[in-house]
Amino acid sequence: MASKSKTFLITGVSSGLGRSFAKAALDVGHQVAGTVRSPEAARLFETLAPGRAIAVQLDITDFDAMPATVAQVERRLGPVDVLVNNAGYGHEGALEESTMEDLRRQFDVNVFGAVALIKAVLPGMRSRRGGRIVNVTSMGGFITMPGISVYCGSKFALEGISEALGKEVAPFNVHVTALAPGQFRTDWAGRSMQRSPRSIADYDAVMDPLRAARQAKSGSQPGDPAKAAQALLKLVEAAAPPVRLYLGEDALELVERKIDQMKKEMTDWAHVSRSTGFR
Repeated sequence: MASKSKTFLITGVSSGLGRSFAKAALDVGHQVAGTVRSPEAARLFETLAPGRAIAVQLDITDFDAMPATVAQVERRLGPVDVLVNNAGYGHEGALEESTMEDLRRQFDVNVFGAVALIKAVLPGMRSRRGGRIVNVTSMGGFITMPGISVYCGSKFALEGISEALGKEVAPFNVHVTALAPGQFRTDWAGRSMQRSPRSIADYDAVMDPLRAARQAKSGSQPGDPAKAAQALLKLVEAAAPPVRLYLGEDALELVERKIDQMKKEMTDWAHVSRSTGFR
């Protein structure tokens, strides 16, 4: 059991990582308010731990609803100690084949919804001089892959916001971590993913094999959501949590490879970088 019970607010608890996060927190005695999108999902969530699992119906893109949502949770469970911005989805499509509406929707859900909820919990955390904010990003918030440029853009944005926000709220004992999973066995690449229709033949050689491989791998990814949830619990108990925490061997390997590539490129072009000053 947890040494001290906390109140969690976790978005997107109906399935995937969000469900695992919520269940793990409940199993060790925490209280969890979880956002869902339907009455049936709310009913099912609350059966996990009656009285400690509270479902809140919320459209993550209804930004104006966030303050009232937080107020509702705090009336029922008390102050929010831990916010986990987990809700999100993947968008697959070459950038040129994706519409501006695809881009707006991706950022509304993956970035602006998370920011709106952060802004709703921060006044309380700041006044209490304590709190944890965990933004679930992705290894795609640092490394990139063709075919998910819109998704990577949203996760890069959330990573940057998380890091800068952490510096702003550190004086108030509020800790912010970007939790960046690799490939986990969820529906992210299956029914949850939005895919732009193929329309430009020039991208066939890039997009068609990637799309087929991603669909074939869905359901057999190496990451275990239950173990990701245990990592989250360790994170929120840490006295000095990291700015970002990568989950999975694949995430670590790909991030380390990119850092090496960046170091080499910076070294190769350092003479140009240094040539731009007034001297």
